[in-house]
Amino acid sequence: MNRADEDEYQQFVVARLEALRRTAYLLCRDWHTADDLVSITIGKLYRHWRRVRAAENVDAYVRGMLTNAWLDEQRRPWRRERATDEVPEQIDLALPQAALADRQALLDLLGQLPARRRAVIVLRFYCDLSVEETAEALGISPGTVKSQAARGLDTLRVLGTNASGRPMEEWA
Repeated sequence: MNRADEDEYQQFVVARLEALRRTAYLLCRDWHTADDLVSITIGKLYRHWRRVRAAENVDAYVRGMLTNAWLDEQRRPWRRERATDEVPEQIDLALPQAALADRQALLDLLGQLPARRRAVIVLRFYCDLSVEETAEALGISPGTVKSQAARGLDTLRVLGTNASGRPMEEWA
């Protein structure tokens, strides 16, 4: 890679690193694993930068790389280590406690979805991708994205109502 390509790559990664990290966390629910997934993704991105930057939507392409890295890890459970102690995450004190509880409850519910369905929900509703962009990122049909999103939202509604006693739409 020449110096100009490397500078362009570095600027891209620096600008999007936090967004990639948050997306990875929503997929895997573990900050350490999220960091590993982002590292894998930016390593692959570096090796294929010339091809990737020629893509029509580089951000969508990289999110697809990240999601595929996570799905690969889900398929290979023997390659992952399991931590025995949880490190507490930082709490934003500006948020009311009810909002924090609802956010944690939603993250817990999201963690109960199957991997592919969770990936669809995160890409569609957190990353705000269209059905077609989500399908392209995951390598599935738009119809599959629609059905997985509908089933995932239905599951979240049922689980959310059961867990809190009130519908998710009423959460703060």
